[in-house]
Amino acid sequence: MNELNAGAIAAAVNAGRLDPAQVLAAFQQRIAERNPQLNAVVGDAPTDLAQQLAELKQRLELGKAPLPLAGVPVVVKDVIWVRGQRVTQGSRLFADFVAPRDALAVERLRRAGALLIGMGNSSEFACKGLTTNQVYGLTRHPQDVSLTPGGSSGGCAVAVAAGLAPLALGTDGGGSSRRPPAHVGVVGFKPSFGAIADPFGFAHAFIGLQAIAPIARNVVDARRMFEAMVGADPRDPQSITLPAEDAREPRHLRIAYSPRLGLDVPVDPDVSACIEAAIERLRAAGLDIVRDDPAWPAGANEDALMPLQHVGLANLFGADWQRDPALFDPDIGQQIERGLQWRGADVARAREAGLQIALTLGEFLTRHDLLLCPTTPCVAWNNDRLGPATIEGRPVEPRAHAVFTPFVNHAGAPAISIPCGQGRDGLPVGLQLVAARGRDRMLLDAAAACEAALRPA
Repeated sequence: MNELNAGAIAAAVNAGRLDPAQVLAAFQQRIAERNPQLNAVVGDAPTDLAQQLAELKQRLELGKAPLPLAGVPVVVKDVIWVRGQRVTQGSRLFADFVAPRDALAVERLRRAGALLIGMGNSSEFACKGLTTNQVYGLTRHPQDVSLTPGGSSGGCAVAVAAGLAPLALGTDGGGSSRRPPAHVGVVGFKPSFGAIADPFGFAHAFIGLQAIAPIARNVVDARRMFEAMVGADPRDPQSITLPAEDAREPRHLRIAYSPRLGLDVPVDPDVSACIEAAIERLRAAGLDIVRDDPAWPAGANEDALMPLQHVGLANLFGADWQRDPALFDPDIGQQIERGLQWRGADVARAREAGLQIALTLGEFLTRHDLLLCPTTPCVAWNNDRLGPATIEGRPVEPRAHAVFTPFVNHAGAPAISIPCGQGRDGLPVGLQLVAARGRDRMLLDAAAACEAALRPA
């Protein structure tokens, strides 16, 4: 049961071959067995599971149209509102907060027949590349509990990788739902900014950057989840309706491969070797892939962009931090303190840097339909630190593991991480595919073709 993908579960439940109560029980048992070691699913179990089942069975009995996610268990990141559920953002400030309503994405998942079975652990305010917080503690890697899945959607990624749920709902403001999936060997999809309307929930630091992000075992399931949630809503003025897509076969697309995304950054040799081997397999499968790098503007790096996150946090929580720093993860406190110190001109420069990055990627994606690069420059690292001490033998800053994902958020573009092999110690490596904003379905078609070509024989 736990090895069934979302599509198989939904098909069987819709056809009456599988009782959704049995599906739910199987995944609850898996959570009971594995989660105490992993700490991926946190907080109280939903109190409305019996109601969810009853409503689903009633809809199935009416037998109108098949439900795309009928009986499929979903874990929701502990920053997204689920009505009646304690949602903490990994923060002691919100340790007792109960969501008054569903986020719109959650509402749409319910409409599609999904069963919401628990909350996925997150770093505090989804602002850290290590999934740990003062409310629930540390989430551990399913292959080696001394390692981290990264963050901030580490709980969701681990839940899917460990078979605690077929699907999880994350958020992605700079790579939070691409890097953890890459580290644990599952699929993480960041849609175009605004493709999934998001009018209800917490205020967050990633204004104009954050996307609701499906996490799944395979691309088909990620797409199934995406299609259940996609769409504009008049209550979210930043939401968009995706344009009609051309139906070109992936082998007819113009695809660029950039080993370091055009950046002067280190990449571990095992990751480079894995990515290079994957590119050769894709070429052998008939994909037209050329070597090309985006020509980023001078000074383009994550340091130039981070004032936006710091100021966003300071705006929301600066007064609470100054009143009682003990309520905060010290790493988040440091970000808030920096945010209180940035000047208006610093913020303007960061906004301009983000715009120039967006313009550069936009121009690049007029010459190519897709951009391929590593999702991360390293595999998972020890969970007692923010990032690896070295990459490619060079000492690095704690955020060096995150270099390949944030630019995509500033461009509002869709990107997906798919497993492409293994690095050292058999740890997963992810390949990132990026397309122009609005071309989400083309990207998903291409990702499915790449996934099939990279699947072990």
